[in-house]
Amino acid sequence: MSNLSNVSSTLTLQGFDLSPESVIPALVFATLSYVIIIFCNLLLLITIILNKNLHEPMYLLLLNLPINDMLGSTALFPHLIKELLWDTRTIQFSTCVTQAFFIHVYATGAVFILTAMAYDRYVAICRPMRYNSIMNNSHLMKIISLVWLTNIIMIAVLFILLLRLPRCRSLLTHTYCDNPSLLQLVCVNTAVNNIYGLITVAVCQVTVGLILFTYLQILIACFKNKGSDSRNKAIQTCTTHLIVFIIFECLGLFAIISYRLTDISPYLRKFSSMVALILPPTLNPIIYGLRTKEIRTKALAFFKQRFYQNLT
Repeated sequence: MSNLSNVSSTLTLQGFDLSPESVIPALVFATLSYVIIIFCNLLLLITIILNKNLHEPMYLLLLNLPINDMLGSTALFPHLIKELLWDTRTIQFSTCVTQAFFIHVYATGAVFILTAMAYDRYVAICRPMRYNSIMNNSHLMKIISLVWLTNIIMIAVLFILLLRLPRCRSLLTHTYCDNPSLLQLVCVNTAVNNIYGLITVAVCQVTVGLILFTYLQILIACFKNKGSDSRNKAIQTCTTHLIVFIIFECLGLFAIISYRLTDISPYLRKFSSMVALILPPTLNPIIYGLRTKEIRTKALAFFKQRFYQNLT
């Protein structure tokens, strides 16, 4: 009880244990990564918002992806850059919980948003005659609301269960805050938290199964399509989306499983966790957005217009 009552509100992060020569390259890499993520996702966001021609179900669903990516990156990078810049490894408990909450919202939200986008593509390709009637504005708003409400409620319950438990430790064995590392600070039974955490992972894996099944149906429909150009374009798009999604899923699953493997290298755990938070927000606006001809054309037109305005 004495340990529980005297635990500090300031937590200590394990950090990267970088050599002095590696700090500057790591700082430059983290800063550039954050700038690139924010720039690419803002570009995608602004392009969709400012062009009424892109106010269609596919692009309005896509709009949620850069919002989610910037949310997760902003939860991670500012504190990471501060840690590298000032060589500080401390963080307030309230700040740590806030960071962990938004990182989990990002991770779960990415899966839910990609599920909604896969459903939209399924209806467009496999049920083209009914697309406009199914993906109307009312149904679209229900999908977007369901994605965000389900995500926020699931993660809120996860952290409500966490905050009810007393802490007796203040050392986080990780480079950033998340639910598993915060649970390691608790010295009482965490069975309820572990069970609920596994339930949230199971729900996410069910949606992953839906995404894979949906893209499988899309690929089957594409192979049945007699138009070779549209078929090849759809297959290329689906294949690219699947590769990016599988990379994200494998990295996320490894990060989750690594907490339950005692023999795994802590450096490998740190590396995989960081890559899982850096790679998808960097690739998503390029793969899902700027590689799409309509968005790329509008984005280039936007920059040309701004350029000519500055000249005049």
